[in-house]
Amino acid sequence: MTTIYNYRKTLGPQAANLLTELHELGRVIFNLSDVERITGLSPKSTRNFIATLVRRGLVTRLKPGLFILVPFELGREREYLGNPYVVAREMAGGEDYYISHASAMDLHGMVTQPQLVVYTSAAKQIRPRIVLGTEFRFVWCKPQALFGLIDHWVDKTGKVQVSDLERTVIDGLKHPAYCGGFSEVAKGFWMRRDDLRTGVLVDYALRLGVGAVIRRLGFLLEVCEVHAPDEIARLRGRLTATYHVLDPVLPPGGKCFSRWRLRLNVSPEEIKMLRRA
Repeated sequence: MTTIYNYRKTLGPQAANLLTELHELGRVIFNLSDVERITGLSPKSTRNFIATLVRRGLVTRLKPGLFILVPFELGREREYLGNPYVVAREMAGGEDYYISHASAMDLHGMVTQPQLVVYTSAAKQIRPRIVLGTEFRFVWCKPQALFGLIDHWVDKTGKVQVSDLERTVIDGLKHPAYCGGFSEVAKGFWMRRDDLRTGVLVDYALRLGVGAVIRRLGFLLEVCEVHAPDEIARLRGRLTATYHVLDPVLPPGGKCFSRWRLRLNVSPEEIKMLRRA
């Protein structure tokens, strides 16, 4: 806060007051309504005022009407994104959302490669955006499917909602394409296998009620040699005659595996090799 007061003459009283108030409120990411309320400016004057702050490198525009404060220690840096997961939270409107798929895998330590896309599930349609080279993709989710979520601190001041370990695996099995394919989901599963609760995995799969997820989870549990006969029986009890491809990211092919009604375009041997990688 001392830094802001030191810059008051440089910023001008109105800009200094805005930045001071936003920092005191913890609103590093803010919208035009916040600025109108703090400054008392009209909507048109607010837009002009913010445009000036953007040109001066004091704030960065994330999307129309949404902005982030540039830390003073960065000087006149005009391209500042901040924490991408906090940005995703704000882009989703802050409600009925969660960080999901490959991004959730990243937060849970289930990946070994840097993630170039931020995935967020939300109960409304939100178009994708690229902000300062980071791509934000939003996956539509039914409101009743917003379960298995936890709060996760991504830095000292910001927390987001993220799928828990089990829901992250289930989402990966539903949409392998958003996680790099079935093999990446299996690798993440193996990395956190000691922390995953098999019963909760099965509960989530059955609650979601997606046939492909039930099949892929049963196959994954068995190929990873998880000893849970009762849970596997619960999954097998929900099978139908329909076959699904194991990994929809890859070309369809491979043999049909009747036990789980799957077409194995990734072989069990390939999955087992990932465990040794």
